[in-house]
Amino acid sequence: MEIREVRSEELPLLQDIERAAGRCFRDVGMPEIADDEPLPLDELARYRQSGLAWAAVGADGAPVAYLIAQHVDGNLHVEQVSVHPDSARRGIGRALLDHLARRAAAHGIPALTLTTFADVPWNAPYYARCGFTPLDDAGLGPELREIRAREAAHGLDRWPRLAMYRAV
Repeated sequence: MEIREVRSEELPLLQDIERAAGRCFRDVGMPEIADDEPLPLDELARYRQSGLAWAAVGADGAPVAYLIAQHVDGNLHVEQVSVHPDSARRGIGRALLDHLARRAAAHGIPALTLTTFADVPWNAPYYARCGFTPLDDAGLGPELREIRAREAAHGLDRWPRLAMYRAV
């Protein structure tokens, strides 16, 4: 599986991947998450332009998964990682996370962070298997604390959420 930077013309495909990946939330009683729209194209474009958007591509060169990140509190924060359900359970999400960890290490960035749902099997339990550990509130830097506040304002704290950390 090749991982490369996202191309401008692929941004709508990222939205399609996100919509398809989000449907599984309906199966765990979270239809609001399943119906949540992906990031707008201009916002995805900002991640791409900043060099913080990668795609895992299939044999045909088309994205089947993607990861976008941002600099938060001196770390690289995983804003979104999504794998199309047709390509799930093949290690693609882990490969994207490992790619980001290598990029962080190469640039002297000490860790990856993310926020996620605590009780959804393909969220916190999955990230724990990928080397992430939970951060308590005392461990949150000011920017990560702000991300959590925005998530709460968006209604995501209706379900248990947590921040996680992976040293690189």
